[in-house]
Amino acid sequence: MQKPPNNRLIWGGIIFISGFLSPLFIPLVVASDLSTTIKSVLSGLLALGIPEIFMIIAVAILGKSGFTYLKSTIFSWFKKYGPPDTVSPFRYRLGLILFSIPLILGIVQPYIEEYIQFMEQYHLYFIISGDILLLISLFVLGGDFWDKLRSLFVYKSRAMLISDQSQKTNDHDQKNSKY
Repeated sequence: MQKPPNNRLIWGGIIFISGFLSPLFIPLVVASDLSTTIKSVLSGLLALGIPEIFMIIAVAILGKSGFTYLKSTIFSWFKKYGPPDTVSPFRYRLGLILFSIPLILGIVQPYIEEYIQFMEQYHLYFIISGDILLLISLFVLGGDFWDKLRSLFVYKSRAMLISDQSQKTNDHDQKNSKY
């Protein structure tokens, strides 16, 4: 994996990252005075077209080896600061609570919103805070939960429940193998 020249790396990185940040401009388009048709087209492009086009442009600027270098650099940063694979039981329970709150509120909110006035006034803030809480919970839950979540979308995956005794044995074996 060869590092590309700095100017190509900088421009390719800017284009690559700005392409994936383009969906953040959708609320600005929706709030603009443009016609509904133009808003719909621009919002669709910002969500589905522009990130892919910017990625192709970044690959063209960086070349295959440069793009591989940029991608590995970005993902290594996320791996370093991302969630650990296994977490403590307390952290796991806390993450499940944080994960469940936005789901439950999303189901209940339409029914209780008309009875609680401030929920109706600040509807958008509740939705955004629920989304942020859901994302935070994924980091609190750790990498093993990400694997569980991913297995929901794999047809041939199967859940394997681990009994408490075998879990304690595995944890003991892992601790002893490190030393």
